[in-house]
Amino acid sequence: MKIDWSRVDQPEIAFQRFPSRRSQVYGTKGMVAASQPLAVEAGLEILRKGGNAADAAVAVSAALNVTEPSCCGIGGDAFCLFYDAKTQVVKAMNGSGRSPAKLSIDYVRQQGLTGTTIPATNLNSVTVPGCAAAWVDTVAKFGSGKLSMAEVLDPAIRLAEEGVPVSEIHAFAWKRSEQLIKNASPNADEMLLNGKAPLPGQIVQLPNLAKTFRSVAEKGKDGFYKGWVAEAIVELIQSKGGVMELDDLANHETSFVDPISYTFQNEVTLYECPPNGQGITALLALGILENMEAQGKIKSLLEMEHNSTEYLHALVEALRLAFADSQYYVTDPDFAKIPVAELLSKEYLASRAKLFDPSKTNPQIVHGNPVFSSDTVYFSVTDQWGNGCSYIQSNYAGFGTGAVPKGCGFTLQNRGSNFNLNPEHPNALKGGKRPYHTIIPAMATRGKELFLCYGVMGGFMQPQGHLQVLLNMLRGFTAQAALDAPRLCISAGSPDSLASGQAGDVNSEVYFEEGISPEVVQQLRSMGHDARAVTGIGRTMFGRGQVIQKIVDQSGRLVWAAGSDLRADGHAAAQI
Repeated sequence: MKIDWSRVDQPEIAFQRFPSRRSQVYGTKGMVAASQPLAVEAGLEILRKGGNAADAAVAVSAALNVTEPSCCGIGGDAFCLFYDAKTQVVKAMNGSGRSPAKLSIDYVRQQGLTGTTIPATNLNSVTVPGCAAAWVDTVAKFGSGKLSMAEVLDPAIRLAEEGVPVSEIHAFAWKRSEQLIKNASPNADEMLLNGKAPLPGQIVQLPNLAKTFRSVAEKGKDGFYKGWVAEAIVELIQSKGGVMELDDLANHETSFVDPISYTFQNEVTLYECPPNGQGITALLALGILENMEAQGKIKSLLEMEHNSTEYLHALVEALRLAFADSQYYVTDPDFAKIPVAELLSKEYLASRAKLFDPSKTNPQIVHGNPVFSSDTVYFSVTDQWGNGCSYIQSNYAGFGTGAVPKGCGFTLQNRGSNFNLNPEHPNALKGGKRPYHTIIPAMATRGKELFLCYGVMGGFMQPQGHLQVLLNMLRGFTAQAALDAPRLCISAGSPDSLASGQAGDVNSEVYFEEGISPEVVQQLRSMGHDARAVTGIGRTMFGRGQVIQKIVDQSGRLVWAAGSDLRADGHAAAQI
């Protein structure tokens, strides 16, 4: 049967009709794993020119703006973790933007919004895009010092000007958002091909995006946050009832912060960026699982049958407990004290583990009190010197708002939809505040040695993916097999659920990917889970990950082993 890719509603469209058997990729120099092959090549080009993992990561990030704008763009945000091989220290960067200074709950109520969140298509959901500053600051702070910003952005500029053929899964996402883009602004044609979403294999050129990149290449952060790009952003937002001003953009700054971590079984330490990101969710779940085992509520986690009923029940319940806390406490730390140390303390994690019942689901989980006295792209890059850069960027829901600032060639994010419009909530909307953020890179070490540079993208799936892939690796799976294994996801995290604020609801349905036994899913239903099986294109809810593992051969030489998610269009490749 010939598939008409212009139709996204036809049931015969298969998602990965024949699951590929891929071996993991090995290399002794640099390694890049990303969701688009041309973006992988952009990173390799920078590595060949003498750039390090951070330089190459920014090149990949910019190239993904061209090859996969349905998931990311310079109109969104970025985070990264960087492992410095010389110091053996993990460092973190928060490249998320803030709400406009004049935006308030009272203002959006006056505009007629009555729900608990700002709708994803409302331009008041646009926070200051942090991606451009994150690129410049990543190269300046973590880069090799050998390459200029212009050299790092050159591969992406060439791709945007010369054009790239659109990949299969990305084409599906683009078609699904065609009407969103058309409705969002008068400049939709900048993100369409002859007025339509491009089909697989069709070549798309983005000359206005190339012009935006050149502005950053020549002027650094001022090329985006001041001048014509900033003016185009503000003009569009204000034309749709938004209150962003030029000063909101000019005052934006990237934050360099200390990562947070949890050490599992005194062996492997998982690192995440601290709030306002949701990385703490993965750490909480990992700690709760370890305490379930210590309390005798479950058998040895790594010795249970993989994806068995008891294994999945334990993971689901640990994640529900973790989300209950993170979705309540995670907000901008500049506006509220977030009890990170207390949440990750042995005493608190043990108290949460006590709520676990091995025989059934907890009917209603709420956040605890730890104070005893309160659509995205992920990619991974490593280099010949042993550095690792775990990087993630996103527009939030697919193309974000879908709105294109005139002449800029990118869409604006809708990250502000993650604010809560209840003024008493820790994550309540306020001017100049960063919202709860879903995008999170991950990294793991054994002692001080880098073990994994990895991540899994996809809204509220991300900490769930971090946990499942890490446990797969600790079971002895290869990097590729750890990604290929079927996954679970609490709540769909679809664009519709993101817009309604329901994604990640800890008491919602739980989805299980094709490959998990139907008998297991039925047994989980009998334990009280609203368990649902997912096949076909619905599998995109389980995210798309990349893994690079550091191993050492018998002679002591550095070897990288990498895998790339079969749920995406990309691959892993090694520098030669």
